[in-house]
Amino acid sequence: MIRRNKLVAMTMVAAMGLMSFAGCGATTTGSANNSGSAEAAAPADGVFHIGVCQLLEHQALDAATQGFVDELTEKLGKDKVVFDIQNAQGEEANCATIVSGFVSSDVDLILANATASLQAASQATADIPILGTSITDYGAALGIENWTGTSGTNISGTSDLAPISEQADMLMELVPNAKQVGLLYCSAEANSVYQIEQMEAALDKAKVAHERYSAADSNEIQSVVTKAVSECDVLYIPTDNTLASNTEIIDNIAGPAGIPIIAGEKGIVEGCGIATLSIDYYELGKATGDMAYEILVNGADISKMEVQYAPNVTKLFMADRCTKLNIKVPEGYTELKAE
Repeated sequence: MIRRNKLVAMTMVAAMGLMSFAGCGATTTGSANNSGSAEAAAPADGVFHIGVCQLLEHQALDAATQGFVDELTEKLGKDKVVFDIQNAQGEEANCATIVSGFVSSDVDLILANATASLQAASQATADIPILGTSITDYGAALGIENWTGTSGTNISGTSDLAPISEQADMLMELVPNAKQVGLLYCSAEANSVYQIEQMEAALDKAKVAHERYSAADSNEIQSVVTKAVSECDVLYIPTDNTLASNTEIIDNIAGPAGIPIIAGEKGIVEGCGIATLSIDYYELGKATGDMAYEILVNGADISKMEVQYAPNVTKLFMADRCTKLNIKVPEGYTELKAE
């Protein structure tokens, strides 16, 4: 198998927590103690080579990648798998470059973490198995109408979609007197647009007024959030990678203005929100690792593998922000403490 130079290389060990991808790439072998039993199905060199393209560094995506690496390492054995982990630093063009390198290297499988990574991988190869994770809507991401749960191609994976209607219920439960809901998102992220459309439908059903506030990229966040907090009683942020990477900016505007934020995942809530109906991205990554094992070792047909969803969601809240905003949190919520 071809090897290409990496801009940054580091060795990961099992004792590590969530990975920090400060550079554009990382190469690692697995690190679990389970020796695995994949030898019979392994490639000619006896080692599976996995390319990982992660859109950018933030808590949720880091956790999904870590869960995938940990699970597949445990199942295959530390000497039977090598991960080439590349971070696109939030740039779609970098995703295309990264996955093109994976195709040139003829990796055995590609993990595409976030929508832009999945889209780049789908355009780069129709032969190498591609598993997505942290993808909200595969139909929208891949441009497949009448999505049925399977792609019929070399793509499958896991979705981070939490029930939008339940998120709307949470918003109305915690901020019952809200007159106007601001829907804050990055318009360049297809998954975010999909979630916003779903939230609009839920709020329409509840007869709650709402308005979209979209930023094309991180440069527009400050002005968009400033406008939103001046016009709304509460903000909703979906699982949006661009906004997740800029929660400090959002908090510096919404916090002093006294505007509560409900978010689609806990990393955003830790940075600027009050509550979320959250999935566990580490467990989502592990589920994706299980799918990879079935493909690599047991010969599962990826074209027929249904996209999997997080089995559980949890109501999480930030006690300090709720207290400052005089928001009463009912039973059934778990306190989330910022790390």
